Order: sequence, then C-alpha cells, then structure tokens
Amino acid sequence: MQSRLRLGGHGVQPLLLMFPLGLFWMAFVFDAATLLGAPAMVGTLAFWNIVAGLIGGLLAAVAAGYDAVTARGPAAARIGFLSLLLDVGVLIVFAVLALLRVRGPDRAVEPGLLLLEVAGLLVAAFGAWFGGRFADPRAPVAEPVR
Repeated sequence: MQSRLRLGGHGVQPLLLMFPLGLFWMAFVFDAATLLGAPAMVGTLAFWNIVAGLIGGLLAAVAAGYDAVTARGPAAARIGFLSLLLDVGVLIVFAVLALLRVRGPDRAVEPGLLLLEVAGLLVAAFGAWFGGRFADPRAPVAEPVR
C-alpha cells in the first residue's frame, strides 16, 4: 500500500506518526520516574507530552485517513482502515489518560493509569508495526552515508 500523500518522495503519515510515538513514550518514562520519586514537575511534563502527542496524532490520523480513502483496491483500503483504527484507538486511550489527569493538582499519574499508558503504548507499537509492514517496498529510500 503506497501512501498517496507524499512529501519529498516519502509518505507523510509515517513521518507524522513518529512524533506522537516518541512523545507518548517519553510521557511513560516521565510518569515512571514520577512514581519512583522524581519531582512533581516531571509528572506535569509527562502530561504535556501526552497533549502534544495527541495533537501530532490527530495530524497523523488525518494523513492516514486520506491514505485509506484514496487507496487503490479493496485490500489496500482494508489495511489502511485497520491501521487507522489502531491509531485512533491509541489516541482515545491517551485522550482518556489526559482527561483523567486534569483533575489532579500536579497532573501526576497514578499506578493504575500507568498500566493503561503501557497498554496504549503496546497498541501503538503494534499499530506502527502493522502499518509499516504493509508499506510499499518500492518507495524511495535514502542512500546510506559512506
């Protein structure tokens, strides 16, 4: 399945997807550090990483939706919509996490929410693998630096 939305010969959706994945992962690291005794400000930083990841994830979901709608053939459309469904599911999990954390004074995580965050990260990792597995193998690749 080749992305129809391209920038510089590369699909836009995979480029946009890396930002929320990185931000969600760093939020997990900051939350784990907060539970292990780091200052409360680290928990607040994790909250804002989640918010920024949600914004980037919405942009990636729009690009994935465009790719799914403009896919050629029913098999490619099915794969595109399944990938989009996984991505939107991850966004819902992290949006719930953000909404539950707004009530706290430091927006710090509780141990139960950290488990939900881990589940969201596992689904995000699977979604990134699933979407990348069906990428076009003929897409241009940068030459290695020698």
